[in-house]
Amino acid sequence: MSYRISILRRAQKELAQLPVENYERVRDAIRNLASLPRPVGCVKLAGRDGWRIRVGVYRVIYEIDDPGQSITVLNVGHRRDVYD
Repeated sequence: MSYRISILRRAQKELAQLPVENYERVRDAIRNLASLPRPVGCVKLAGRDGWRIRVGVYRVIYEIDDPGQSITVLNVGHRRDVYD
């Protein structure tokens, strides 16, 4: 069972602006969501829709559509900026 991953345009831009070494780690973490949409350490967000995973000091905010077997990445960014 594998989920389809889509990344919003703004999240694609945020991802592209990361330093190379962090980009690869975050990219791999997003890819892993396809097989495990709720990995160990993920958190259901309070105050807004979505889930969060931590990748070092970076955060990936995403929504899970279980019936549709899809994940939508909403934001990618440094922990101090991503929740704004």
